[in-house]
Amino acid sequence: MGEIEQKPTPGSRLGAPENSGISTLERGQKPPPTPSGKLMSIKIQMLDDTQEAFEVPQRAPGKVLLDAVCNHLNLVEGDYFGLEFPDHKKIVWLDLLKPIVKQIRRPKHVVVKFVVKFFPPDHTQLQEELTRYLFALQVKQDLAQGRLTCNSTSAALLISHIVQSEIGDFDEALDREHLAKNKYIPQQDALEDKIVEFHHNHMGQTPAESDFQLLEVARRLEMYGIRLHPAKDREGTKINLAVANTGILVFQGFTKINAFNWAKVRKLSFKRKRFLIKLRPDANSSYQDTLEFLMASRDFCKSFWKICVEHHAFFRLFEEPKPKPKPVLFSRGSSFRFSGRTQKQVLDYVKEGGHKKVQFERKHSKIHSIRSLGPQPTEPNSEVPKQSPKNSSLIFREGTESPRGQGCPPGKELKVSTEEPGPRRSPALNESPPGIKPADGDIPPPPEEQEEEEEDPGIGDPVPPSRPQPPQPSTGSLTGSPHLSELSINSQGGAAPTNVTLSPNLSPDTKQASPLISPLLNDQAGPRTDDEEEGRRKRFPTDKAYFIAKEVSTTERTYLKDLEVITSWFHSTASKEDSMPETLKSLIFPNFEPLHKFHTNFLKEIEQRLALWEGRSNAHLRGGDYQRIGDVMLKNVQGMKHLAAHLWKHSEALEALETAIRGSRRLEHFCRDFELQKVCYLPLNTFLLRPLHRLMHYKQVLERLCKHHPPNHADFRDCRAALAEVTEMVAQLHETMIKMENFQKLHELKKDLIGMDNLVTPGREFIRLGSLSKLSGKGLQQRMFFLFNDVLLYTSRGLTASNQFKVHGQLPLYGMTIEESEEEWGVPHCLTLRGQRQCIIVAASSRSEMEKWMEDIQMAIDLAEKSSGPTPDFLASSPPDNKSPDEAPAADQESEDDLSASRTSLERQAPHRGNTMVHVCWHRNTSVSMVDFSVAVENQLSGNLLRKFKNSNGWQKLWVVFTNFCLFFYKSHQDNHPLASLPLLGYSLTIPSESENIHKDYVFKLHFKSHVYYFRAESEYTFERWMEVIRSATSSAPRAHSLSHKDAHVY
Repeated sequence: MGEIEQKPTPGSRLGAPENSGISTLERGQKPPPTPSGKLMSIKIQMLDDTQEAFEVPQRAPGKVLLDAVCNHLNLVEGDYFGLEFPDHKKIVWLDLLKPIVKQIRRPKHVVVKFVVKFFPPDHTQLQEELTRYLFALQVKQDLAQGRLTCNSTSAALLISHIVQSEIGDFDEALDREHLAKNKYIPQQDALEDKIVEFHHNHMGQTPAESDFQLLEVARRLEMYGIRLHPAKDREGTKINLAVANTGILVFQGFTKINAFNWAKVRKLSFKRKRFLIKLRPDANSSYQDTLEFLMASRDFCKSFWKICVEHHAFFRLFEEPKPKPKPVLFSRGSSFRFSGRTQKQVLDYVKEGGHKKVQFERKHSKIHSIRSLGPQPTEPNSEVPKQSPKNSSLIFREGTESPRGQGCPPGKELKVSTEEPGPRRSPALNESPPGIKPADGDIPPPPEEQEEEEEDPGIGDPVPPSRPQPPQPSTGSLTGSPHLSELSINSQGGAAPTNVTLSPNLSPDTKQASPLISPLLNDQAGPRTDDEEEGRRKRFPTDKAYFIAKEVSTTERTYLKDLEVITSWFHSTASKEDSMPETLKSLIFPNFEPLHKFHTNFLKEIEQRLALWEGRSNAHLRGGDYQRIGDVMLKNVQGMKHLAAHLWKHSEALEALETAIRGSRRLEHFCRDFELQKVCYLPLNTFLLRPLHRLMHYKQVLERLCKHHPPNHADFRDCRAALAEVTEMVAQLHETMIKMENFQKLHELKKDLIGMDNLVTPGREFIRLGSLSKLSGKGLQQRMFFLFNDVLLYTSRGLTASNQFKVHGQLPLYGMTIEESEEEWGVPHCLTLRGQRQCIIVAASSRSEMEKWMEDIQMAIDLAEKSSGPTPDFLASSPPDNKSPDEAPAADQESEDDLSASRTSLERQAPHRGNTMVHVCWHRNTSVSMVDFSVAVENQLSGNLLRKFKNSNGWQKLWVVFTNFCLFFYKSHQDNHPLASLPLLGYSLTIPSESENIHKDYVFKLHFKSHVYYFRAESEYTFERWMEVIRSATSSAPRAHSLSHKDAHVY
């Protein structure tokens, strides 16, 4: 396990275990002048499989050859590429400073490969069309050689983009003929139908757009740009190490099991064949600060260390690090340093340089391209073009039209003399760009080779947020202990970004690197200028009705993605497993697929209407006013009535799923594993209720439209009719919705609690959960309280790897009294709860929290008094209520001890729910009620926002979804899963003051302790809507009504 089968091809890339050759570019040194003398010919195999011969002086360093290749290709962004060659069955990077003859023993018999060396996190950072084309060829090559592993759907989608770039638009006969002649992946025949189906969706897509789409799909794959290096951990387990733009990754086979981000790594070193990673100290972390891996030999170890240093310098530093002065007498370790342009300098150079347009040839492509070597004013965070016949085009600026050029035919060698190669890099780039200064002090140089442990400048020192940085890869085992106020990836246990990681041992006192420098959400393609944004805003309508209609469109996009979690992702996963009974499948999926189809068409109609409204459409439609949305809403609301039978089935499906889970441990594990996937960003059963919630959203939007339009407006009648229709549907489903929300919440809480049986019982309703301090013999100790209509539970954080809360006791509400006792005990915001068998004293974090608990507990007591009598115990392994004083402290002490457990660097964390609402309340020391949950369901919102950190300059455009008291951040609305999330409980929502120098319209501020975020909306309406929905999460909703036994959320 962990070993990779050796590939027969000597030019293997990405995953070859025999690789020991990494560039040994001596950092800080400049290559000597090109020597004169006898020339030698070296064959270079390009990424399009053509071979060309280059003549270089025999004593020339490797840089001369690489420059010659880049000059021959007219490649400006050559810094992403390198040269590799086989040496004794190993693949070795050509050292750019050493003479070529000392590296390649028989140059006449060796073919050197020109390949991608540094893979940026986002292909939009590649400014040149030629560069993206070469990256696309690298992806094609890795796919064919089996190194870019992925599922069949992703493989078919990748190949469909390759086919589109090579033969143009869809023609089924031509497609199948082309696929028969060209094998892009092993076992391609099984995927042929799927490839053809995907290719049909790319009509009109140019080769340049196909490259863009190909890289968009490829960059999301776990093995994209990964070269594996065999190693073992301390226990002797065979694993593979790899380095990426984000840090060092650990794999078992082709499965990533851990990641060490640059921000967390303080020093990299090696001792003989031991590779050492020293992590930044963390007082709340349980893992060792130095991790050790054993590699095959010292050469392997040093080679991997060097490529790590190169990746860190290229992606994290502003400029080339300066070399250390040579010691007078003795030297210890390596003087290895990165020399050459960093990615920041490459981006600046391409944007600022002025170059002529040149041509290049796309092998096999029937469409030729012209591209500009000059700066291209790219749109920051440009969204990926939709893969549909109508929306498949990606707009390029002038000079990036469909390229065409001339080049060397396949198999033909072209001789290029490089005796006096011209300079490829600007000398001015050796200096840092003016006006750029590292945050928090100077960026230290990367680590040196260490033969003995000694302090070394940190490798993980952050780069200022203006610098493009990579998103964090997903990982099964994470390091660090964050504060939940920071951005965290995938609330259901997915990976966390740099500086923000999830751990089973979350501590409210953790000191984490500031999210103000989090690279995850930083603009990948440069900040949007204010002039661009202002100009864009002026082009769109200013009518409030337009922005209300646009809200329908943006939230419908999110709703469709939520439906796809069930209809596509869950369905696909369930079809591969035998865990789910057929009766359950037939109850869930046939009732969701018609909804998905209907709302897909609904969204298209809304977007077409908005395009007409904005004046973006050239469609010549017959008369009428298209600055309206009521007619579209009325038509589709009436269409929804025909789907009512499917909506009624959703409650039945939810109950059937939970019943089946209760009776099948295999199905329980299957659903739990699915919830841990990044695409399932909310609890699974929440998605089953989405169609019911969506009806309420339509009702709210139509109410706002009717309120906005005067009665004589052309759209008023349709809006009012649509409102009447949807109100009738909501009324019919209201009782079912209330019942199912309570049912869903009880089952969600059940997963967070251990030590109980039968939490979900008929008649039980959830009222409030939150953190309170319980007074015991050891003083005030934090406990998590759960209030239901018949019992109050108190729990502490358990010691399980799943991060659940262990129940310590229960207080039946029948016969309970509650009184404020701050003066009696001398504890602020103190309450005394007196039950029939036990009395406890608790303290809230604030006066308002205490009042919320008093109101809800008193209401619950009144409900219990009206019931038939006391509720029987329902806890398994519950401690007795009348436990002795000696026993009580021991039970309470459990959560304070052992918040850590030793684990090796390679252990996967057990599946945990470390970012659920229960855990957020625990860390923010607050509470939330069922009324708050109901309000949050109604206040869901999504759309584009500009985001700015406290100390950053530019604004970054993000797709933001608000749901479940949390902001989820996406790069675009087409992404399948969020990049990060921000739980909002405990945050303050304000308007920036004059002293904060924002000076922009429609900006609101989120603040929690030292964490500050600014968000900017596009209009007054959207600004008010975001303020409204976020305020509902940052402050508790007023209780609309007291629950009565008649209105109980029973089932």
